[in-house]
Amino acid sequence: MTRERGIQARHLARELLVKALYQWQLAGHSVPEIARQFSEQEDFARCDREFFRELLAQVVDDAAALDALIARQATRGLDQLDAVGRAILLLGLAELKFRRDVPSKVVSNEGVELAKRYGATDSYKFVNAMLDKMSR
Repeated sequence: MTRERGIQARHLARELLVKALYQWQLAGHSVPEIARQFSEQEDFARCDREFFRELLAQVVDDAAALDALIARQATRGLDQLDAVGRAILLLGLAELKFRRDVPSKVVSNEGVELAKRYGATDSYKFVNAMLDKMSR
């Protein structure tokens, strides 16, 4: 796999993870069920599947601790976070915590891009500030 293809595969995995974490929050499906559903999508074959599966499990398993980190650092309560914004932050924090192979700058940049694409208007500013604080 070329480096560029690897970068694209990780980016696509992150996009799918935001959607999967959104679904997990709203529908409450189990990790195996979500992984099965997403593995059936056409895009899944092009993403970094191992990265997707590992982070999905890690985020769901560690959600309470990750939420506590968000609550301590946020200027607003967790109850004011929409499901997409929470999914992006959970993913970014999990990468910072569990994936030492991913530079913090990449985590922040990807989080901002995901928030611009999927989040509420200007949510990328909040995501950027939170991930920047957490990466220190």
